[in-house]
Amino acid sequence: MGVPKNTVPPRRETRIPMEVGVHITGHPALPGTETTFTENVSPRGARVLSIRRWKPNDRLTISTLTGSFRSLARVAYCQMVPEAGFAVGLEFIEPNGSWVVSETPGT
Repeated sequence: MGVPKNTVPPRRETRIPMEVGVHITGHPALPGTETTFTENVSPRGARVLSIRRWKPNDRLTISTLTGSFRSLARVAYCQMVPEAGFAVGLEFIEPNGSWVVSETPGT
């Protein structure tokens, strides 16, 4: 008998490829604010590039460089990207302000 494969449930929403300038802050070992950008976005989260390695379930604050969006976020994953640092998947926990995409009614 084989070993059951670890399956990941499908996303509830589509990620949209979009670069948005953001600040991220709250790294537990490296204080300070990092200015970076997203690779893709959804109503509930984003994938950002970071020069810092983050751990799953770390908490950070993300805010847009322009506009009024700010949110506490949970790190879902952190993957090394050669010559670019780390790709960090974020789940928004306490979003405030207007994000670049919004949920469509009924989702």
